[in-house]
Amino acid sequence: MQHFITHSNWNERKVIDRSAIQVSKSLPKRKLTGLIIEETGTVKKGDKSVGVSWQYCGNVGKLANSQVAVMSCLSNDDFASMTDARLFLPEGWCDDKYRCDKADIPQDLRMFKTKTEIAYDIVEHHNEIGIDFDFVGGDGLYGNDPELARKINELGYVYMFDIHKDQHVFIEEPILEVPESKLGKGRKPSLVKPDKQSIRVDKYCDTLNKGDWTEIKVRKTTKGTLKALFHFAKVFIWNRTTNTIEPRLLVIKKQKTKNEEEIKYSFTNANLEQYTPKALAYMQGQRFFVEHCIKECKQVLGLDQFQTRKWTAWQHQVALNIMTACFILKEKLFCFEDLPLLSAWDVKAWICFKFFQQLSDDDMIDRMFVRHVKRQADINRAFIKEGFANVSK
Repeated sequence: MQHFITHSNWNERKVIDRSAIQVSKSLPKRKLTGLIIEETGTVKKGDKSVGVSWQYCGNVGKLANSQVAVMSCLSNDDFASMTDARLFLPEGWCDDKYRCDKADIPQDLRMFKTKTEIAYDIVEHHNEIGIDFDFVGGDGLYGNDPELARKINELGYVYMFDIHKDQHVFIEEPILEVPESKLGKGRKPSLVKPDKQSIRVDKYCDTLNKGDWTEIKVRKTTKGTLKALFHFAKVFIWNRTTNTIEPRLLVIKKQKTKNEEEIKYSFTNANLEQYTPKALAYMQGQRFFVEHCIKECKQVLGLDQFQTRKWTAWQHQVALNIMTACFILKEKLFCFEDLPLLSAWDVKAWICFKFFQQLSDDDMIDRMFVRHVKRQADINRAFIKEGFANVSK
């Protein structure tokens, strides 16, 4: 096993690409297919594991000694599976030849790339190998990089990226011009500035009235129908890298949770002439599935149980995990008519059972049946409660 993971020369990229292609072919085409990008971290001890550094780790929500990877999944409706994962190498690693040699990092991969640059590499690679997807999604890290949005737009894809609440926008299209100098005051201006004032998206949200919102049923969940209020507005941003004004469609979702009101902001290059409000709401909500896929890969398939240090070992373990996730997706789809609630945990439990045979087949099936009945009862209870709430209204 040690040799197979760390030293054998099988090509992990071919395994990942073949898995991604099979995921793409297997996914039902019920709705728009999203290629969703997300980074994930694994807390580590010591400084020998490849890419480990004191950096922000989303799993613990703070700086930690960790490995961080940028990952992607393909999702359509309620089905999704991982399709790529690339290790983020901090600058400290790229500049340290000794550490790179010890970890056996290939010479051509020792260059520093930001997470948004890695994300674009993933999108571009999916496009090159013929993966079928309709839009690209991601969280605020990717949404606040206008260059990533510009490059994905040039590839011909729709994007739906979350943005931070302090993102500035222009409600009306501004003109970039060199302002006139004030008589007798300072140097003559030489840099262009917009002729209109920008506003933070959260401050813009505060100006909206009740009539500016539309309620949309996004999708059905195990806890009832997910509904939220949405607002769409054509806005403009100042891309300081290219020094240009670029249009965006601002998507704001407002949803009540148990304790508070949650507001999410997103940018997209789609428009309301091409897509319905419900389709845009669907695209914004698909980020849930990459988070679910990563959680499934870690908690069920052991993605975060890296007990190795070298570059190849990390790549091999990730490739095997993505291949296994592809297999589980196929099992879910194959069994969907008879077992619509089949989970990754169920598939793993059945495989382990077949290896060790500690129960009879009938006993194992009965246990799985009981779990599914309980889960279905919880789902039914949520929708019955929702139905009574609608009647009372």
